[in-house]
Amino acid sequence: MTTPVSLTESAAKRISEIAAGDPATPLLRVSVEGGGCSGFQYKFDLVAAPDADDLVLEKGGATVLIDPISLGYMDGAEIDFVDDLMGAAFKIKNPVATASCGCGTSFTI
Repeated sequence: MTTPVSLTESAAKRISEIAAGDPATPLLRVSVEGGGCSGFQYKFDLVAAPDADDLVLEKGGATVLIDPISLGYMDGAEIDFVDDLMGAAFKIKNPVATASCGCGTSFTI
């Protein structure tokens, strides 16, 4: 069985580090909202518990939640954490997106 969204080892490690700093909200919610320079943007929030209809991804001690509506915009995506000369950030490689902005935080379908 394949998961519609995957999580890299690097992302799982960073999520675990962030969650350890705030035990009251140990889960990372990734959602898609309208906005950004390309039409849609990703939003990252720490939350205490999943909603009943969330997709729950678990890897390396990290838990990521994605609501059903956002999942429709992220099918087949990979959540990664990159730390390079441009900075450290979560990056989503999204095959559903037809274009994205230069910073990679917003996209077009």
